[in-house]
Amino acid sequence: MEDQIRKVLEELRGALQADGGDLEVVTIDGTKVTLRLKGACGCCPHAQMTLKNGIERILREQVSKDIVVERAA
Repeated sequence: MEDQIRKVLEELRGALQADGGDLEVVTIDGTKVTLRLKGACGCCPHAQMTLKNGIERILREQVSKDIVVERAA
């Protein structure tokens, strides 16, 4: 499952990079994915929405409905 998660995240990075941001995988522990948003995404007021309504939703649709995405400090 980790390989599937990483593959989807790599595809999503392009959209973030187009807006001047990026993501870094901090940990993947089963269905818990911890990410760090970088660049413009790191300080964006919509960062939490990007994680939950964007990245988490897509991972749940494409990999497993049990995935939970959290933001690293």
